[in-house]
Amino acid sequence: MKKTLLLLSLIVITFVGFRFIKQHSKTYKIDKAKTEVKELVDNDELKNGDLIFQTSLSQQSLAIQLATKSKYSHCGLIFKDQDKFYVFEAVQPVKRTPLDNWIARGQDAKYVIKRLKNADEVLTPQTLQKLKVEGEKLSGKNYDLTFEWSDEKIYCSELIWKIYKRATGIEIGKLQKISDFDLTNPAVKKKMRERYGNKIPTDEIVISPAAIFDSPLLMTVKSN
Repeated sequence: MKKTLLLLSLIVITFVGFRFIKQHSKTYKIDKAKTEVKELVDNDELKNGDLIFQTSLSQQSLAIQLATKSKYSHCGLIFKDQDKFYVFEAVQPVKRTPLDNWIARGQDAKYVIKRLKNADEVLTPQTLQKLKVEGEKLSGKNYDLTFEWSDEKIYCSELIWKIYKRATGIEIGKLQKISDFDLTNPAVKKKMRERYGNKIPTDEIVISPAAIFDSPLLMTVKSN
């Protein structure tokens, strides 16, 4: 009986300790992200229309990284509303997320911010308004787990690409087909089977976070 009580006590203590550490880590990441954003704002390093990238902690992140050979598996569009910066992103559903929360959600709260090299010429107030209008058309859409090239559902890099294309005519990143990616890794194969079964749409047009990240039209503004 004493051994059972001792074992139960150890389990409870371990569980409580784990939750405390997890919560402490989450709080630390959020506090760190808030500090990061404050510094970005104070140094005037953020602009409407900037793109931000991170390594997501989602279940599909590893498969995306392996297939695209890039550590960046999630991205979003930065914009300012009144005095606060947000990230417009395709999760479930497509929505805006406070920038500090978005940063804290990624692996080790690391991120990279990129910007059009000729942003000062292209992103006029009128064009920024067009970006906003195009984004609003897609707001609330469900996340696209099968990466289809339609507006019925939307994934993260598709959201950025389509907003920029429709508002500015600029294509940020090269469109590819699913067959262009490395689908040989077991983790990738498993995820593909989960999403498509045995009928993988290899000819489906896609745009990856990596393709946007590597676009020669962009320059790096901040990397931590």
